[in-house]
Amino acid sequence: MTNKAPLDVQTVIDERFSPYQRLLLALCFLVVAVDGFDTAAVGYIAPALVQEWGVPRAALGPVLSAALFGLAIGALTAGPLADRHGRRIVLLASVLFFGAGSLASAFAATLEQLTALRFLTGLGLGAAMPNAVTLMSEFAPARYRAALVNAMFCGFPLGSSAGGLLASWLIPHYGWRSVLLLGGVAPLLLAVLLWRHLPESVRHLAARGAPAAEIRRVLERIAGRDLSAAAGFVAAEPVVSARSAVGVILARDYRLGSLMLWLAYFMGLLIFYLLTSWLPILIKDAGFTISQAALMTALFPLGGGIGTLAAGYLMDRFNPNRVVALGYALTAALIFAVGQGTATMLSLGGLIFLAGTAMNGAQSSMPALAAGFYPTHGRATGVAWMLGIGRFGGIAGALLGGELLRRQLELELIFALLAIPAALATAALLCKQRFAAALKPFDAVPAPASPPSPANPQEKPHVDTSSSRG
Repeated sequence: MTNKAPLDVQTVIDERFSPYQRLLLALCFLVVAVDGFDTAAVGYIAPALVQEWGVPRAALGPVLSAALFGLAIGALTAGPLADRHGRRIVLLASVLFFGAGSLASAFAATLEQLTALRFLTGLGLGAAMPNAVTLMSEFAPARYRAALVNAMFCGFPLGSSAGGLLASWLIPHYGWRSVLLLGGVAPLLLAVLLWRHLPESVRHLAARGAPAAEIRRVLERIAGRDLSAAAGFVAAEPVVSARSAVGVILARDYRLGSLMLWLAYFMGLLIFYLLTSWLPILIKDAGFTISQAALMTALFPLGGGIGTLAAGYLMDRFNPNRVVALGYALTAALIFAVGQGTATMLSLGGLIFLAGTAMNGAQSSMPALAAGFYPTHGRATGVAWMLGIGRFGGIAGALLGGELLRRQLELELIFALLAIPAALATAALLCKQRFAAALKPFDAVPAPASPPSPANPQEKPHVDTSSSRG
């Protein structure tokens, strides 16, 4: 007898990590990589701007920070749009937007024009990242989800690093505008690939009651088999009464968890941007040469990929809140130790490398942690708002570093103070784990006890989450 029961889309996604899912991972990785390239591009062209336009270094402040404000606003705006209209269309639009913005930036004639165009570019950059994270998390098998999202997230530092290498060759041969031209053309070409190969999230389609045929086409590419026997497709979801995506992440069951995610990500970016902006000066003030300071600063992000992949592996096997909290706790201890370990270049460099590995591992795991916390109809908003609010932590970190230097504090005290935000991030995630009236992550939601009637195959199953914690 033919089975006519509705099929949970996550059951099919969890069956295997198919070639089609690998293609989606590659596409999302490329989105994040070009995002990293374009985010860092203006920093690489800054010296050439000073030389060609004859402007003082201080005048570049608005240009350097414009994209950060755009990133924050873009993330806060794009999440609700993606939860309403779909991840695919918003991701495509954001890639096209920041590609066009970077392309236009290459033709800026004044500093004011470049600042405005960098802000617009930042809007697209801020919208792309959370949607890539959300889409990948919804197509990943549950047992590999955090590892795959973190692997995708490694595209950002790789894209940023590749930008530095390419800029070092492009600028002497073709000028600084060539870096922005490349940063514009690459996303526009990528958008063509996304249009042809990137599907809408089947979890989003099922939660929205899309036609079964549309969902089946995507799922059959994942499963590699015929799914026409299924009467329909559902996504097992916690029941949330809020009508809007913003209402979901601020609903009673999610409010405390959202606040703790925002606090942890804000504090992490505060540390990251403060150190990446001011660490060379801090090390030089400790008695090292400029070249030694540059070398030791480069060690901070060097272990980020190792930390990110390791954290993702552990998150899939242990409690993810505690794994990321442990990363922040190690960051606090190691940053404090950096201030005490300035006796030799070897000891300081080793501590900076370890601190960067822990810091980047924890911070890069936060999007995967957020994606697992929210239900489908609020997931893009939850991830995006955490990323957007966190950007203000990055802005605060850059400003705070200047204030600490202005006060001429001892190096040991500065790093002791920097351990405090990491400790707060640790406490925030432990609080989320312990006290948030948290529903189980979407990969742990049990199958419905009784499937919906075949007469209404798109009916969303009710899942009792009243006793869930985590």
